[in-house]
Amino acid sequence: MNEGYLGEDYIVIKALENGVTIIGLTRGMDTKFHHTEKLDRGEILVVQFTEHTSAMKIRGNAEIIHRYGTTMSEGIKRQ
Repeated sequence: MNEGYLGEDYIVIKALENGVTIIGLTRGMDTKFHHTEKLDRGEILVVQFTEHTSAMKIRGNAEIIHRYGTTMSEGIKRQ
């Protein structure tokens, strides 16, 4: 197993609105959804990449804190 992507970095996701969705995507030839979390405003989820998780999709307004700084997602504005 390649330890280069495992257990080293954590990503903190803070929901800035209700209903922020985080989806974990699998590694391998066929990328598939394997885990979903839904956060309400103010909730925080601490995540990391694993041997099964190669990517994360974040839907909604959230603050993502990682080793390179902070990124703000821009959710779709609902009318």
